[in-house]
Amino acid sequence: MKLATLVDTSERVRMASGRREKVHHLAQALRDAGPGRFGLAVSFLSGRVRQGRIGVGTAVLRDALPVEPAATPAMTLHDLDRIFSDVQSTTGSGSVEARKRLLSHLLGRCTEREQGFVIALLFGELRQGANEGVIAEAIAEAAGVPSAAVRRSAMLSGDLSEVAEAAFSGGEAALATFGLRLFRPVQPMLASSADSPDAAMARLDEAAVEFKLDGARIQVHKAGGDVRVFSRRLRDVTPSVPELVEAVAALPMEELVLDGETLALRADGRPHPFQVSMRRFGRKLDVSALRTELPLSSFFFDCLYADGDTLIDQPGAYRMEVLEGVLPPGLLVRRELARGPGDVEALLAIARGSGHEGVMVKDLTASYAAGRRGKSWIKLKPAHTLDLVVLAAEWGHGRRKGWLSNLHLGARDPVTGGFVMLGKTFKGLTDELLTWQTEALQRIEVARDRHTVYVEPRLVVEIAFNEIQESPRYPGGLALRFARVKAYRPERSPEDSDTIDTVRAIHAAGP
Repeated sequence: MKLATLVDTSERVRMASGRREKVHHLAQALRDAGPGRFGLAVSFLSGRVRQGRIGVGTAVLRDALPVEPAATPAMTLHDLDRIFSDVQSTTGSGSVEARKRLLSHLLGRCTEREQGFVIALLFGELRQGANEGVIAEAIAEAAGVPSAAVRRSAMLSGDLSEVAEAAFSGGEAALATFGLRLFRPVQPMLASSADSPDAAMARLDEAAVEFKLDGARIQVHKAGGDVRVFSRRLRDVTPSVPELVEAVAALPMEELVLDGETLALRADGRPHPFQVSMRRFGRKLDVSALRTELPLSSFFFDCLYADGDTLIDQPGAYRMEVLEGVLPPGLLVRRELARGPGDVEALLAIARGSGHEGVMVKDLTASYAAGRRGKSWIKLKPAHTLDLVVLAAEWGHGRRKGWLSNLHLGARDPVTGGFVMLGKTFKGLTDELLTWQTEALQRIEVARDRHTVYVEPRLVVEIAFNEIQESPRYPGGLALRFARVKAYRPERSPEDSDTIDTVRAIHAAGP
């Protein structure tokens, strides 16, 4: 299949006004891809490189450009994939220059439109409104299988390309073979938000109410003495958390998959700020020394698999019962049964008094909807916060001179795949955070002028604010009032950030 076909499809998807039309264009491209190319087509149309990070940063791309584009399209999907693999495998002395040469050669074989597509692909900037849900529907339509079967397989596999190949080669029967496998993490179940105990319990007669911990989401897999820990984004972080590995390895169950949070606690049991916990989580160097200085505690709230039994389709009450039978109290998140808003309010007060950010209200009848955000889990936090994406930052003045300070904040637009700016803030930034973000933002810089550095929309930051007000200054017509930085959330991707629809709903609800 020619790359030009995918570029045409991407443009049609971007211009499509509705979800149904996007699905139709994507499905047609997948049908045209042919056997052995379904997975690659899905990967590229999803805006992903199959190899993941391949060692091409802004500096490498800048040095590789400009390149005279090809006059006619000749690049195939397999050509592109093979060159990406060559770039990734280029390591050692002289590898930077070698990657530049490979990239220049690649771009020289592409037409101008194909060059734009490839560059967007390399930097995760293929913003066309084709999220995983849309791609899954397109796979279902093209392969003639139920969309629910595709979604479930994708949930368990974590790889839409693999699911696409199975759907086209073996139909619904092949999709049915996907199951939860040890050491292949599944996307975590996500929560919606409520602004009061009454709203959280509006459709429930009773629910489980848990402390909401402000730590790093973890998924732990155990088979005998082999334990591996995965982050919210399914990255293997096992070497960073030896105390967690030891605690789970000591459990009597042979096979387990657990869902929970890990965080650093003070001597009095209250949590350190999120940024402090993240000094440990994901760290690869000096782990032993940091373990002594800043030990991590882990608390689990769900069990997805236990000694051969897959539990994701079981109701929450059953999974909780299994979890409590498997783990000692010290590894369990605090949980109470609530039969009304008053019970939720009571545990919320205890959680806040203990230094935690709020509570989770969970439907006891709900299955584990991996990778999805629904009404079965509700997070309740007193202050409004949004997970937004940094679009740019302005150089500071006075004491902050030399630091990138004032952040431009954007909410995700699920229709276009882009981001809608909601305002700026420089509040809540410590000197340590200013130093870090100045370095981090320049590493993902795409352009700059005298005052501002514009960046790839990759970093997610949790923003607290007082209210949302109408504003003619910004394209979305809304702006955050008294916005301040709570924490960067490196475990979250831009696709996990809050949408402009969420912002509009908060504004419509009023103060």
